[in-house]
Amino acid sequence: MLVYLTDIAAWFFSLQGIITVTFGVLMASLVLTFVRLVQGPTLPDRVVALELIAAIVVGVIGAYSIATGVPDFLDVAIVMALMAFLAAVGFARFLEEGGLRDA
Repeated sequence: MLVYLTDIAAWFFSLQGIITVTFGVLMASLVLTFVRLVQGPTLPDRVVALELIAAIVVGVIGAYSIATGVPDFLDVAIVMALMAFLAAVGFARFLEEGGLRDA
């Protein structure tokens, strides 16, 4: 079977091709961010890596919602983004104070 360049381009620019490339890029960025999380020399570097992982997960959930055509997953992505924001505020407060806060 002979595959022409136009067939490859047609697949690449179809919704399925775009979703596949999107998942590939998101997974590659997730792996690189996990490496940054493990190698981070300081605590703020690790906190930024955790926040980036949360943002990538929100992107994966959004892409999965588009790929499957189920818009209910967008609610999950919104809740995940809200939880990541609240975690960022908590980490920022912890780093600002230099330790545990007195109650």
